[in-house]
Amino acid sequence: MPRLQRKSITAPDVVRTFPFGHVDVVNLDETSVARFTWEPGWRWSKHVAPVVHTASCQNRHVGYVISGVLHVLMDDGTELEIRAGDAFEIPPGHDAWVVGDEVWDTVEFTSAAVFGVTPEDENESVLATILFTDIVDSTLTLSRIGDAAWKRLLLQHNQVMRTALDRYRGREMGTTGDGFLALFDGAARAVRCASAMIAAVGELGVPIRAGLHTGEVAITGGQARGLAVHAAARVSALADTGEILVSSTTRDLLDGSGLSFVSRGEHQLKGLTGARTIYALEKPRPAS
Repeated sequence: MPRLQRKSITAPDVVRTFPFGHVDVVNLDETSVARFTWEPGWRWSKHVAPVVHTASCQNRHVGYVISGVLHVLMDDGTELEIRAGDAFEIPPGHDAWVVGDEVWDTVEFTSAAVFGVTPEDENESVLATILFTDIVDSTLTLSRIGDAAWKRLLLQHNQVMRTALDRYRGREMGTTGDGFLALFDGAARAVRCASAMIAAVGELGVPIRAGLHTGEVAITGGQARGLAVHAAARVSALADTGEILVSSTTRDLLDGSGLSFVSRGEHQLKGLTGARTIYALEKPRPAS
């Protein structure tokens, strides 16, 4: 439950140190905020990659620059310099380094909890509600509107999806090209986020579907792993356009949430033993 509170970033709950810099983290219950301080000479691929063991940084960064200049090189070759006074977003899949003689000093809101965490520390199981989404008939849409229009549409889709994730405190774990994988620490919030996503992208003319399951998730190298993740993907694959399906496990956790569901019958989910009952979120009936 959100509550009124404050903490000083000068007295962090966690400090992660690296060559040429450190990350100071304060935890506000379900939200973490961090101050990143990188000295001249710092580069992600030299000073953080040996800790996290990934080829490029797999964290999404959203924040505000207090001082300094950072050069960002995406895996696809896109480059950008981010300077003091800038608000910024850096997607997963990048290298970055400090430019010039000034310290890069920034406050971040998305990667605080996981940036620079070693695989050994991060490789633990957590109970989470897993949300999968994907665009329905994306290949047909691409062939109909062409590459350039599809790219613009996908960027708009991603923006509104991430806005919903931020609103409902979801943790983005990856994208599938035309869909999202996210984790939530509350089943009701996850379902409401899925509903908000469908409504938001519907205004763009983009049809999506969603599936959810709740279970133990192993976080390894910034990636969500485990049988529960596969189960959520199988549930999502059963959904029709604009539909939100949940497993019986997730449905049981939603008693008292005010959300209504209807059974879609039992299904054998590929790779899982036994038939599972799947439920669909009922859409609110229009007022008479």
